[in-house]
Amino acid sequence: MVLRMRALAAAMLVSAALPAAAAAQTTPPRGPDEGKGPFGKLVIRGVNVIDGAGGTVMGPRDIVIENNRITEIRSAGTPGLPMEPDRPPRDADHEIDATGMWVMPGLVDEHVHAQQGGTPLTYAYKLWLAHGVTTVRGVSLTNNTAAVRDKAASERNEIVAPRIFNYQRPGSGWSGGSPDTPAKAREWVRWASVNGIDGIKFAGTGVDQDKAILEAMIDEASKLGLGTTMHHSPPVYPEVNALETGRMGLGTVTHFYGHFESLLKSGRTHPFPDDYNYNDEQSRWRHVAKVIDYTFEPGSDEWWAYLREQKANGVTFGPTMSVYEAGRDLMRARTQEWHRNYAMPSIWKFWEPNRTNHGSFYYDWTTADEVSWKRFMHRYMQLVNDYKSIGGRVAGGTDAGFIYSLYGFAAIRELELMQEAGFTAHEAINAYTRQAARTLTEPKGEGEPEFGMVRVGQIADLIITPENPLANFKTLYGTGTGRLNDATGKIERVGGIRWTVRNGVVYDAKQLLADVAEMVQAQKDAGGCAGIDLDWSAAGPCGGTGPTTPPVPTPTPTPPATPEPVAGPPGPPGPAGPQGPKGDKGDTPNVTITCSVGGDGRSISCTITAAPTSKLKSSVRVQNTKRTVTRSGKGKVKVRFKAPRKLRAKQKLIVAVSSGGAKRTFKLRPGKKAAKGKLAVTIKR
Repeated sequence: MVLRMRALAAAMLVSAALPAAAAAQTTPPRGPDEGKGPFGKLVIRGVNVIDGAGGTVMGPRDIVIENNRITEIRSAGTPGLPMEPDRPPRDADHEIDATGMWVMPGLVDEHVHAQQGGTPLTYAYKLWLAHGVTTVRGVSLTNNTAAVRDKAASERNEIVAPRIFNYQRPGSGWSGGSPDTPAKAREWVRWASVNGIDGIKFAGTGVDQDKAILEAMIDEASKLGLGTTMHHSPPVYPEVNALETGRMGLGTVTHFYGHFESLLKSGRTHPFPDDYNYNDEQSRWRHVAKVIDYTFEPGSDEWWAYLREQKANGVTFGPTMSVYEAGRDLMRARTQEWHRNYAMPSIWKFWEPNRTNHGSFYYDWTTADEVSWKRFMHRYMQLVNDYKSIGGRVAGGTDAGFIYSLYGFAAIRELELMQEAGFTAHEAINAYTRQAARTLTEPKGEGEPEFGMVRVGQIADLIITPENPLANFKTLYGTGTGRLNDATGKIERVGGIRWTVRNGVVYDAKQLLADVAEMVQAQKDAGGCAGIDLDWSAAGPCGGTGPTTPPVPTPTPTPPATPEPVAGPPGPPGPAGPQGPKGDKGDTPNVTITCSVGGDGRSISCTITAAPTSKLKSSVRVQNTKRTVTRSGKGKVKVRFKAPRKLRAKQKLIVAVSSGGAKRTFKLRPGKKAAKGKLAVTIKR
């Protein structure tokens, strides 16, 4: 435990630093109390086996593992009867009594990233292993140097981490400059093939937006045994869609991008409004879901023709549905119960709405947006399920770390969403184990993978869980699921993976989660919650008293229209009147006004202070609008409200301040120089 705490402390010192330091992190070595094994001979006793092939359950069974390989799967008795006593083998170095539990292959995630919000690699690694994810394809996981380092260390069981397949973006890690011609692109692929890179992740937003360069890279990768996967970003649609890259030999179409563009009734992309901007992520996500209004319908000849050709092309579909769930239900994604204990404050900050971080774009997400995404996700699930139904390969993946989707937990949600799409529980497990493993190893030409199933000869990557996952995938969440105890009348938590076996090493899944919880607490103790809005982020790791109710706006009545007076010719000047006595200065206060606008361009916050301290009444409205918000206080008044629309660059705020009989109206631009001045008493003569 002491060594584990030292490793956690070292990781947290890095994660508490600037996020830019994430790429330089060194994953701590596996301590002697982190995992057991591998053993000369390990026996897992009395389990029901879900082998990952999509067939039936076999049990009870004893599984014999020697070093990191399954060498025997033996009968342990007959269902419904006591286990056979003193079963061989009896020379095990270590035994796990898993009587009545369930064993399935470790999950293989075809699409992962890490270090979002500057979190350490070991944070993602432990969350993945705690949820039975024993293999990941990083696209990319981290920079090439760190990925190659951790890939090798993981295979030697020197760090606590899943098996790593290292995919990188074009040009990554190379000193040869941008691969911006087909010839240079092929040169980089050749360099990648001998520098620890297993495959290429395309996005269609860099040099791979050029069709000739993209095709050259896919071709060269195929020759050299490197895999390929592509996120078909909208900027690439004028060049290629998913069907066209499938014809080039692309291995995986990840996410939904490119599928529906291959099914358009006309054109290469669906219509976007005139003010659409790809770099405005809320606009991008808002309009991408509308593509289904312009495509051929499910069940049409064109629908089936697309799926059949992609199957003939040997393309894998990687749906990653869980990362898009916030689109159809933002509140559900934000308030998942595991965020409080297992989301680091830094990743929570990364997720919260802002215009800088990728995927943190819910500035003003509406009911209409969610309805649109519900329709879109239903259609997308139909596409994925239909592809599976004709024998097309679907591989499980998550893209977690973005949009309130947390490593590990997202993998279990992906299983649930596959089931929602129409997969049986066996089919979902098969997609997330054997089919994903094939997707990762097939480009290398090595035949059937050595992991992804519970079979003799396979590497021992296993999940051992007390509940039947076929009956309820929710029991695989680290936080388990609720079940009413009829004997006590109380709700109880059940489930959670008990052990994860990775490359023959047995990890206590609950201890891995405890390690993660300590990382979260350490970051909080180091001041990680500073700057988090505790009202808006009450569901996150820093807690809070929220949500509170929004402020009540004060409506400004519209004055009745009066005709403008018509001025006559000026008359002669009259005689000057006598000068009146000089008045007393009185105690009318000086006021200072500062206003700011939030990142959404609409959230207004003004602070009005008075010297000397006086009772103040302050009203604020946006120039050329009628709505006014009024607040009162002594010495200092804060006025917060949301403008009906985004402020223009030079649009000002109108701030009216009064104290007793003294008042004054100020005009100022938010975020600029403070407005200052003395209130004046209007003297009626």
